[in-house]
Amino acid sequence: MRITNKIMQNNSLSNINTNKLSQDKLNTMMSTQKKITKPSDDPVIAIRSLRLRSSVSQITQYYEKNAPDAESWLDVTEDAIINVTEVLTDMIKQVTKGATEQLKTSDREVIVEQLKALRDELYSTGNADYAGRFIFTGYRTDTTLEFTKAETRNYSITEQLDANAIDEITHVNTVYSAGGGNNYNILDINDSNYFDAGYRDITEQTAVPADHISTVHRIRLAYNECADGVTPQIKYTDAAGADQTITATKQAKSYDIPSPYENIGANDVVYLSDTGELLLGEDVYKTLVNTKDDAATPNKNEGEIQITYSKTSWEKGDLRPEHYFACTETLGNGEPPIEYNQEYLTGNFARQSIEYDVGFNQVIQINTTADELYTHNIGREIDDLVKTMQQMIDLEKTIGRIEDTMGALSESDPQYQAKKDVLQAQLDAANKAHTFVKENVETEFSNGITVMQGYLNQTNLALTNCGTRGKKLELIESRLMSQQTTFETLKSNNEDADITEIAIKLNSAELTYEASLMATGKIMQTSLLSFI
Repeated sequence: MRITNKIMQNNSLSNINTNKLSQDKLNTMMSTQKKITKPSDDPVIAIRSLRLRSSVSQITQYYEKNAPDAESWLDVTEDAIINVTEVLTDMIKQVTKGATEQLKTSDREVIVEQLKALRDELYSTGNADYAGRFIFTGYRTDTTLEFTKAETRNYSITEQLDANAIDEITHVNTVYSAGGGNNYNILDINDSNYFDAGYRDITEQTAVPADHISTVHRIRLAYNECADGVTPQIKYTDAAGADQTITATKQAKSYDIPSPYENIGANDVVYLSDTGELLLGEDVYKTLVNTKDDAATPNKNEGEIQITYSKTSWEKGDLRPEHYFACTETLGNGEPPIEYNQEYLTGNFARQSIEYDVGFNQVIQINTTADELYTHNIGREIDDLVKTMQQMIDLEKTIGRIEDTMGALSESDPQYQAKKDVLQAQLDAANKAHTFVKENVETEFSNGITVMQGYLNQTNLALTNCGTRGKKLELIESRLMSQQTTFETLKSNNEDADITEIAIKLNSAELTYEASLMATGKIMQTSLLSFI
């Protein structure tokens, strides 16, 4: 076969172009530091690269975004719970101090003020937020745990309780009823009325008879200052498995005369809207306390006692009912009512847990719900203790006033003995009431120590759960860091070019290209005339 100059030129140009392409490819790898620039360069590397990049992207999302966000949420939650434990610890100290016999009136006043302040502080921490999201309110992260100002909003609330919600209280009535609507309270005795008609008739027998010391069964609702005129209903399941309803037979105020705590009929349910109490007659009490869940019917809780009532007036610091109960808010103006947590009534209670994806098929709960530590019973327990202690403080002040007035009497006064007898009778009545109230205070505060310790234990459990999640997250973060390093290395080994090797190959390609140019230049100078 005859090789012409044209063939030689074409072959030379083709070889030069091949060398130039090789040099250009190596030069591109040197500048990009990558093995390939398009999938067709090496489909195997391209496919493996897509998979590794996806894995790295996911791990980066978990490690650099999700995990730190979850950690921050848990840190804020833990700080708030620690604050609750400190407040509850201080409450226990005050309650323990209140159970002491040897206290001055001024000491008791300090205890009352401290308990009120601690109660307010406890619930205010429930409004803690992270990045504008309230951390204790479940899915309703845009809603505060408590009302931040006084509001008028009409809620119908259904509390789901059991027989353990029924307790027993002792009420000491210090009012002397003279008949005809004339009532005189021992606590109202002062310098201006010692010897007035009615007050001068106050004695142990008239003001503190045996029937003025009442022990009653009650159910304490989650709220006080409930709506008047709306009769609460109690629903339960009887021994035969039938649903039953008890409607309150009487509505009253705790300060009414005669006292609603006295002479309660066996089948009566007295509703005190101002204190949020249902006082139970003996037969009603026995019926409700005997409600028990039947294990044979797992889809129904026969031990549950449902109480439905209304509340329209809300004070700053009141816990919002939608975070705790099945309730309905009536808006008015023709707007449809808003229903909350209606599934609770059918037994489908589920915590509103917020979970973060922090790894491959790994999630972690970051929130603690309000019912785990911010219960209504804490505040209501403090209300009861304050009320009992305040009654004792008022009696001690009354006793002090009477004693001071007796000490100031002049024996030269023609009515000295008569006045002294009146004051002595009032003092005896006040001292007798004080004895009963003191015993009640000691009992309430002694029991309060155990109750508050139970709330502290519950809070410590929530703190432990939060800390456990934090430790779990730390382990996950450590593993994510290791995985990120591993996948970054795999991705680099798959995609990144060896610069040293590429530099050597590029230098070789440049030499080859230059040599091919020189060789071609010399060969192309020869023609057919050179062989003739």
